Amino acid sequence: MIYKAAGIKKGIAVTQVASSPTFPRSARRDEKQKLLAMNGAKPVSEKAVPFMSTALTAEDKAAVMKVLDSGMLRAASQCAAFEARWAEMTGCGHAMTCANGTVALQLAYEPLIQPGDEVLVPAWSYIATVSMVVARGAIPIFVDALPDTMQIDMVDAARKVTRKTTAIAATHLYGCPVDIDAVEALAGKANLAVVYDSAQGHLAKYKGQPMGAFGDAVTYSMYATKNLATGEGGIITCNEDSLARDIQLLRSHGETEKYLHEHIGYNYRMNDMAGAIGLSRLDRLPQQTAQRRINAGKYDKILAGIDGLIAPSITAGAEAVYHLYVLQLAPGKFACTRDDFANALKAEGVPTAVHYPRSLPNQPALAEFSNDDTPVADGLASRVLALPMHHDLTDDHIRVVGEALNKVAEAYRL
Repeated sequence: MIYKAAGIKKGIAVTQVASSPTFPRSARRDEKQKLLAMNGAKPVSEKAVPFMSTALTAEDKAAVMKVLDSGMLRAASQCAAFEARWAEMTGCGHAMTCANGTVALQLAYEPLIQPGDEVLVPAWSYIATVSMVVARGAIPIFVDALPDTMQIDMVDAARKVTRKTTAIAATHLYGCPVDIDAVEALAGKANLAVVYDSAQGHLAKYKGQPMGAFGDAVTYSMYATKNLATGEGGIITCNEDSLARDIQLLRSHGETEKYLHEHIGYNYRMNDMAGAIGLSRLDRLPQQTAQRRINAGKYDKILAGIDGLIAPSITAGAEAVYHLYVLQLAPGKFACTRDDFANALKAEGVPTAVHYPRSLPNQPALAEFSNDDTPVADGLASRVLALPMHHDLTDDHIRVVGEALNKVAEAYRL
């Protein structure tokens, strides 16, 4: 594999970093770049557009205070009530809260995957999707990403099934469902367990069905920046009673009754303060999700008029919830790197983020599992850029983003 700027060669750290590309000079482009705020000109907005919206409301705080006043801080009535509502909203038989999204994956994987198993995993995702496969003692087999939706490429996945493959872990990346029909078809053909990592996909749907209708298990994160946030927290959903029982026992020391432990487990419970925040925020989540979709539609229209910037594509049949709105810079269109573009936007009043700066096969922790056949995922690392996306974006915020995108694109366009 050519590791570009990642600096990883089969587990060996490399101190050399690839040099930035050079671009031909243009007098017209030089003049346009003088108009950028990073070069001393007036920015589109003196006040930065908020990248996210995470504040608690008075109702959220009151819900927490009620728990504090009760003295019952552990997982109790609030977590149970949250689980019941989440199961109803996501169309599943069982919903189980836990400490965070990473242990949600661990709890889902452990009953379904055995040490030594091969598991198909996305090369383009957050590391937890894969690190918990490794923690189970299984072998992650990296599957490339699609160039348009950036979701797992199921054609590539089918090519990588072997006699040792027992499961597939597919991420609903950025809040957009994967091609669930293709995942389920491959799973049925090859007898694979399916875990969907929906850490970013709260209330997403596929062909009209909520995420809980699919797979063996679905996991969610409620980290502070997620669409549904409790600070820390996770959820696992499933439809099989025996699997739910296994997960529930693993979540709490394998305990079937007080001080009676059927098998080894963990202490991965959530607490009632987080449960109360989740319950309170569930009341607003459908409306906030709808607003994210409206905002994404406005961004789509802006990007449609800017040559060289590619709006995120959505899986056919999917209803995305836009945890992140991630565009791509088309190769060969701009006389700058993605990071240069991001820095120029920041100076104009538009903060951005990179999700993610390297593909998972290029992560040092996963170097022993790397291969040289995920070129799309490797390439995305230098092209993706996340714009501000949340339910509190105003029309003026979106205007600023649009003007800044046009200004920077025009200044750097080849």
